[in-house]
Amino acid sequence: MTGKDAGFRIRVERDLREKFIEMCRAKDRPAAQVIRDFMRLYIEENTVANDVGATKRKKGNS
Repeated sequence: MTGKDAGFRIRVERDLREKFIEMCRAKDRPAAQVIRDFMRLYIEENTVANDVGATKRKKGNS
């Protein structure tokens, strides 16, 4: 990782957390790593979507 690490503290339903932890263990993956992977993917997917939308708006305004 680059830079200083920062933490998250979130509240989720107990059942959701337990199922998530169980699934991570079954796949032999640390829950924190799965969450970081999800965050990276979410940013990537939404950055592309936002860039495409911005490009379309710019072309339409010309």
